[in-house]
Amino acid sequence: MKDITECHARLRGLFNITVTPFKADGAFDYAGLARNIERVIGLGYDGILIGGTYGEFPTMSAEERADLFRRVMDIVGNRVPVMLCSAGSDVRVVRDLTKLAGDLGGLPMVTPPFVSEVTDAQIVAFFRDMVPLSRTGVLVYNAPGIGITLSPSTLEQLAVIPGVVGVKQGDLSPTAIDQIANRIGGRIRLFCASDLAFLGPMMCGFDGISSTNSCALPELILAAYRALEAGDAAAARDLHRLWYPFRALAREFGQPQTTKAAMNLRGFDGGSVRPPLRDLEAANIRDIAGVLRELATDRRSSVALAA
Repeated sequence: MKDITECHARLRGLFNITVTPFKADGAFDYAGLARNIERVIGLGYDGILIGGTYGEFPTMSAEERADLFRRVMDIVGNRVPVMLCSAGSDVRVVRDLTKLAGDLGGLPMVTPPFVSEVTDAQIVAFFRDMVPLSRTGVLVYNAPGIGITLSPSTLEQLAVIPGVVGVKQGDLSPTAIDQIANRIGGRIRLFCASDLAFLGPMMCGFDGISSTNSCALPELILAAYRALEAGDAAAARDLHRLWYPFRALAREFGQPQTTKAAMNLRGFDGGSVRPPLRDLEAANIRDIAGVLRELATDRRSSVALAA
């Protein structure tokens, strides 16, 4: 992404939330990361997201995050759009990473600041300060997991800030999705933040989704998304249903632990998680292996997964 206009034009479709593969000692596995990125680009994904919540950015130092941004942009170049998560609790870090992300040609993804009792007016002022720092614009990440959920009315205020090019919406309640799709849809890009339940937002007119589990099931999730994109809602529904057992385990065991375990089982570079997360126990991994075997042999799927 080179500027705000190009960023907005390219910001649509299926984005892979690329997990950060750590070695057992917590070091980055950059070679594995590069292989994971090349896999999804080769399959035809529309973009990637780096260093998000499931990329485990809270476990990284500001210097590690900056190095991750640089290395990823060296790998990707301008082949696909890259969202670079510059969120944080320290506004100074957010400022520096947001500017760096834009300078590198990526799109900084920013959450509200992680502070207690922050008001809507303060959140809007925060984004007004951050957005001009990036020459590619800013993607607002509405992430309830951080303890703050932006209301549709607050998102409307953010949508009119010059340089806000989109919203990654983590509150997937039907009312919020309906209000957002109809109040700000068409003005800025709307992304569904979860592949666990993306059919509804897409049918409401969202422009794309970001997907963590596509690290483990890249072919199947891509097929489901492309079917929906082509207007074949029935095919998309049936493909999405196929991997419900995997989604159930992801909800039970947590992401990105489940995704990384499945990647390792498939011979991908999932690696380990960093504390305070813990890699899954052997019994959990056996459950995931069983689900993968069922997916690989299910004749209803047009997507072949490696056994």
